Amino acid sequence: MRHTIQLVGLYFVASGISGTIDHLAVQPVFGAVLNFFNRVVIPRVDVLTGYEVYANLSLAVLGGVLIIAADRTRST
Repeated sequence: MRHTIQLVGLYFVASGISGTIDHLAVQPVFGAVLNFFNRVVIPRVDVLTGYEVYANLSLAVLGGVLIIAADRTRST
């Protein structure tokens, strides 16, 4: 389970950084996969309108927190 959480955290980090790059400039690499949050979730949430860069960077930070938290748990 720990490795699954780390994998999700890694995806969040990559997706957040890729979404930030996509918002500032066009991101051609894995755009459909990595920019799902940026292209599908953010436009549907009215609160995030105008704060796309912050939302993507927050997703990357959340992914980093997930990776660190999963690493600190003990596997039995």
